[in-house]
Amino acid sequence: MQVLLTMILCSSIHGGCLDPFPLSKHDSYYDCLISGYEEAIDKTKEIGKSEINKNEIVVKFNCTYVKENNA
Repeated sequence: MQVLLTMILCSSIHGGCLDPFPLSKHDSYYDCLISGYEEAIDKTKEIGKSEINKNEIVVKFNCTYVKENNA
């Protein structure tokens, strides 16, 4: 079974989150977690210090098992 990495961006100031968006599929939960942490760091840097501090943005991620469609 594959593991889907999804990212969620939230703002503590505004009290809400964007809808989760899928990033990638992985062969193990471990691989998904490593990718999630790396993607969260990259996204935090991409958004930038000023915007992160101004809007108190939090980058979250989830790893969930997905059934493979063998049609």
